[in-house]
Amino acid sequence: MSEMQAMCGINLFSDTQTLPTDLMRQAMMDAEVGDDVYGQDPTVRRLEERLAGEVAKECALFVPSGHMGNLVCVMAHCKAGDEVIVEETSHLYSAESGSLAAIAHVMPRIVRGRDGLLDGADVRAVLRCDDIHYPRTTLLCIENPHNAGGGAVLSLPELRDLSVAAKEHGLAVHLDGARLFNAAAALNVAAADICESADSVMVCLSKGLSAPAGSVVAGSRAFIAEARRARKLLGGGMRQVGVLAAAGLVGLDTMMDQLRADNENARLLAESLAKLPGHRVEWSRVRTNIVNANVEGLQLSSDEYVAKLAEHGILASKRPPHVVRFVTNRHVDREDIGRVIEVAKRIGRAACG
Repeated sequence: MSEMQAMCGINLFSDTQTLPTDLMRQAMMDAEVGDDVYGQDPTVRRLEERLAGEVAKECALFVPSGHMGNLVCVMAHCKAGDEVIVEETSHLYSAESGSLAAIAHVMPRIVRGRDGLLDGADVRAVLRCDDIHYPRTTLLCIENPHNAGGGAVLSLPELRDLSVAAKEHGLAVHLDGARLFNAAAALNVAAADICESADSVMVCLSKGLSAPAGSVVAGSRAFIAEARRARKLLGGGMRQVGVLAAAGLVGLDTMMDQLRADNENARLLAESLAKLPGHRVEWSRVRTNIVNANVEGLQLSSDEYVAKLAEHGILASKRPPHVVRFVTNRHVDREDIGRVIEVAKRIGRAACG
């Protein structure tokens, strides 16, 4: 039994709850450290160089969280009063505490996508002409894979289409790649291929990669200099933080096969739930490690369904009023997925009488 299972049964609440591996804990203990505010932490520098190489950017910056990573990128790209194009369910807009407005002082231009995904036509449709009455539109933010869209993935041609639309009008492109390596596994491409169309990218280490904390942003050398200043402004300057960066390096070295397994387990769960009465799952769209199941057909709210799962030691998250989200991760194996499916069948039979 894994440490996670001993703590809480089968945890599909989120991949943010993954625990560091034994290799990570050892690497953290042994990490060579220094004062990162002054660029003196050698382990942080190794992580930044490694991640920059993975996404084929000039330079990278370690930050405490994905939220801060996205925010420093917006601040580095934009001036106060600029307009930023975002999809209406994007994490950066809908789940980061209003920091676009409260801290970056930019104006979001909201666009409705399909499963959270935009295309070039969506961007062109909302671009403003150059007029002193309007804010300057300077940045397009995209999310790949898209959390609220059930882990939906933009293909490489779709990413290029968005980039072309942005560049036609002088916009920079920021990629929220919190689960970037899940998307790369789904598309069977290198992470750098996904990032080619973006000027900046943010990658989380603390989700499927299983590090305890931290994210990395990457872009040009000049861009990262601005992002570093923004990180300091936000209070994100850290000292001997190589103890965290060491875990991120281990994640990059050891977790890629696991991410592919997570994606496969999510697909199995989605296909199986879609066959059950009262469960509506668009399983063909499940590409990464997120499964959204609508249980309205069982006459159950998401709160009620999640509570019934918990009675059997299964944790999932709720997306009211009727959607339940399952996120596969390294603590959940194929046998666990089978157990979840059996419990879902039992809940369905009880609800249907």
